[in-house]
Amino acid sequence: MSWGTELWDQFDNLEKHTQWGIDVLEKYIKFVKERTEIELSYAKQLRNLSKKYQPKKNSKEEEEYRYTSTRAFLATLNEMNDYAGQHEVISENMTSLITAELTRYVQELKQERKSHFHDGRKAQQHIETCWKQLEASKRRFERDCKEADRAQQYFEKMDADINVTKADVEKARQQAQLRHQMAEDSKAEYSSTLQKFNSEQHEHYYTHIPNIFQKIQEMEERRIVRIGESMKTFAEVDRQVIPIIGKCLDEITKAAESVDHKNDSQMVIEAFKSGFEPPGDVDFEDFTQPMKRTVSESSLSNSRGDGKSEPKFGSKSKGKLWPFIKKNKSPKQQKEPLSHRFNEFMTSKPKIHCFRSLKRGGAGPEDFSNLPPEQRRKKLQQKVDELNRDIQKEMDSRDALTKMKDVYIKNPQMGDAASVDHRLAELGQNIEKLRLEVQKFEGWLAEVEGRLPARSEQSRRQSGVYEAQNASGVNSCAQDRESPDGSYTEEQSQETEMKVPATDFDDEFDDEEPLPTIGTCKALYTFEGQNEGTISVAEGEMLYVIEEDKGDGWTRIRRNEDEEGYVPTSYVEVYLDKNAKDVHKPLQKISE
Repeated sequence: MSWGTELWDQFDNLEKHTQWGIDVLEKYIKFVKERTEIELSYAKQLRNLSKKYQPKKNSKEEEEYRYTSTRAFLATLNEMNDYAGQHEVISENMTSLITAELTRYVQELKQERKSHFHDGRKAQQHIETCWKQLEASKRRFERDCKEADRAQQYFEKMDADINVTKADVEKARQQAQLRHQMAEDSKAEYSSTLQKFNSEQHEHYYTHIPNIFQKIQEMEERRIVRIGESMKTFAEVDRQVIPIIGKCLDEITKAAESVDHKNDSQMVIEAFKSGFEPPGDVDFEDFTQPMKRTVSESSLSNSRGDGKSEPKFGSKSKGKLWPFIKKNKSPKQQKEPLSHRFNEFMTSKPKIHCFRSLKRGGAGPEDFSNLPPEQRRKKLQQKVDELNRDIQKEMDSRDALTKMKDVYIKNPQMGDAASVDHRLAELGQNIEKLRLEVQKFEGWLAEVEGRLPARSEQSRRQSGVYEAQNASGVNSCAQDRESPDGSYTEEQSQETEMKVPATDFDDEFDDEEPLPTIGTCKALYTFEGQNEGTISVAEGEMLYVIEEDKGDGWTRIRRNEDEEGYVPTSYVEVYLDKNAKDVHKPLQKISE
């Protein structure tokens, strides 16, 4: 099967077909090029998607990625980034192995095709020239033969005519002979030209054209093979990245299988556990006693005259409604209306919050005393670890400078050894400061770890106390209207004002019998009680506890019968004693 023998007369069609083949190849190149652009665009979109959902550094999102589910999601994002990289590899390989190679091959193919068809046209022109020569020789032979016939006929006519002279007859005879000779020469030339043309024609159709068409056929077959190989490479490029993509998907599956709901639940406990016990039972408060006491004013006066204390109407205790009114009033102080005292309490409570904000500096105290014990321990441990890492960095820098100084001493031409002394001194000071900080935080940590079991026995401690202390200024506005026991003072005060006019409540409020002590406490830090309702304490001082912390971070204590108030719960260590009696013996101030 050869184009040279089967298609010897289809020169023009072969030219059109080979041009169509080049067009197909260029179309395939364009297809692959667009595929590479799609792969690059897809990879870019995948990378942007992965980057979009990556946690921001030093943000709250970064802390959330300690859970197994969020870590699995982070692993998925990382694997998607690698997945995108494989699509970039596909694009690069297709560009280098297919697009670039085929583009270069197309240029070579065009040059080869041009050369073959140029040879074909040249052969066609040659055979056409030979044909024209043959035709010219044939026409000349034909013309000479006709002229020879006419000359012979003229001679015979002249020879038969008796009136013609012998000289004219001889002339006609010579002319006829000349024409016959010319005809013979033309015949010989025509015969030679014919033989030459036949030879050229045979050479053209059986040698030159088959060779040219064979080269064109081979060129076309190479083009077909090349485009087939490119299609195979197209598939192989994809197949080569499938194992890596499979590994990416396997890693995503592995990350998904690593999700542990039990572990995440345990981490939630570790993140938010306060270390406190749940609150105990609420004591029953009998409000039927005021009904018995208000039978008549005389009975009320007699009960007051006898020095017997009765539960007061509309309140739990003195500390419930009026937590920031000092007990140690002088006898000369006049009694104030209940509504005026309520206003005084509402204006004094924000001062306490202002004191808290100043004490913490807006971000909590340095020792994290505003946090529940368990969370405080974790924060202190993190701080100690952080400081130790800083110390190690400073020590590494100091060691490096020391080595540099030794080099300078041994090789003075490399530098001045004295130039690093100042920096070494600074590093030494920094290390000493950091060590002092570590000792300070380790002391607090040891204190928390030593106090944690004892403090956990306070059944009424609630983690909400510390959350309230950590609240922002907006939340503190709402907390300003809460009393230490967590009750909503404004609503209760309104309720009280509606009930008070029926009795002489102010007199009984001032003459109320002191609350019994429920335990003792030791002041851990010095507290200056400069606001209404607070009491100053010195570090190491022992005092009586008359009311536990009810959820707002304040404990009510008493120094003696005439001096009591509130102190921050985190500033004292409480020792509850349910069998304690109301005995006010002086407690000596001791130091830790």
